[in-house]
Amino acid sequence: MSNVETATLGHFLQHGFMAPSIQALFPSRRIFGPALTVRVPGEDDSALIEALSIAAPGEVIVVDRCGDLRHACFGAVMAQAAHERRVAGVVVDGFVTDRAALLALGLPVWCRGRSPITTRNRRLSGEVGGLITCGGVRVGKGDIILADESGVVVLDPAQAGQLADTALQMQRDETDILRRLKAGETLKQITAQAQPPDGPWPQRRRRSFP
Repeated sequence: MSNVETATLGHFLQHGFMAPSIQALFPSRRIFGPALTVRVPGEDDSALIEALSIAAPGEVIVVDRCGDLRHACFGAVMAQAAHERRVAGVVVDGFVTDRAALLALGLPVWCRGRSPITTRNRRLSGEVGGLITCGGVRVGKGDIILADESGVVVLDPAQAGQLADTALQMQRDETDILRRLKAGETLKQITAQAQPPDGPWPQRRRRSFP
């Protein structure tokens, strides 16, 4: 999965993609791994503190902010905790803060933007490991998260390998298309030969995310 691009999956998948407004702080980074889901309502970040204390190496912390678009639930301290747990990255359906510290640490983070108003450890609500919604997509613990410069997609673990194989073949096909364009062929000539269903790709069986 480390070489699969989310934009390639977008050529044949219609579901599983988070809202495009959730974007990377590090556009050059790509991550994948099983989700550790967290529900963080309002200004109470106690569930995120719990998640960052039990996260396994390689997991992706996925945070449902329950519609809160005011408070930042993730900053320098949270990022350091995630880094020490060796998580693959963090996806927040909301805001973060301390951008300079996050950049300095190098932890891959996807979010909707930044805010100076932060959450608090209220110890009143939230959940770790449950079924959440992030970026308009349902995410369960263990679902495969793939995130890169184009966005974030959620994959069924049982289908991830097959989807990756299809995507990697499409990326190899694209490399050949680019070579032919540089050699002087027109895109019309190439697509006419391939007879693709939706774009400049050799025809293949379409798959849908359940």
